[in-house]
Amino acid sequence: MKIGLMVNGLRVEAHYHDDEIANVHKPLLQRLANVHSANARRRTVVFLSAPPGTGKSTLTTFWEWLSRQDPSLPAIQTLPMDGFHHYNDWLETHHLRAYKGAPETFDVEKLAQNLRQISEGEGTWPQYDRQKHDPVEDAIVVSAPIVIVEGNWLLRDDERWRALAAFCDFSLFIRAPAEALRARLVGRKLAGGLSTADAEAFYTRTDGPNVERVLENSLPADLTLEMTVSGEYRIV
Repeated sequence: MKIGLMVNGLRVEAHYHDDEIANVHKPLLQRLANVHSANARRRTVVFLSAPPGTGKSTLTTFWEWLSRQDPSLPAIQTLPMDGFHHYNDWLETHHLRAYKGAPETFDVEKLAQNLRQISEGEGTWPQYDRQKHDPVEDAIVVSAPIVIVEGNWLLRDDERWRALAAFCDFSLFIRAPAEALRARLVGRKLAGGLSTADAEAFYTRTDGPNVERVLENSLPADLTLEMTVSGEYRIV
């Protein structure tokens, strides 16, 4: 299947094989529906944690679309974690702007507050503005019965991040070969206009260490997907 999706304000053309949809994505959505039905009076919060380059934003947007095609499934809403970056002014004063995207550049306490709010009822969610390169507060109104919070560090195994588990009803993780992620991430920077040298330097400084930290220091998830070298997904 070829489908056009709006992902973080950009038009993306995504491709998913019919057998992958039937054997991976639809069963996964049904499992999330089952989790929700066990306590349908409250919102179900799902964490999707994965290293950079695994296509998690596009994937969760596709799940939103797929859930709308089946009236038996509850609605799903994607909530990216990028809106919880510290503002650039804060990153500058803490000498972290060059490492934006690393776990230290996120406001974990603010994320916990928003997770508590949406777990208890209606709420809002910040969105990362890729033009201003800063968060925009209250940009997303949270309304769906199932929300999928997606980001790199949601299952990070350290004290501050582990505390977020109190708000998670079901967790997902995507693993992938590190070299395949390197090729995808460097290619993404080249497509964005960087030179080969600058794209490689960005990977060495930022993306590469983040890939390694996610793959090596994440807690086990309730369900793990694997992204193959060709970009397909399968349930482990």
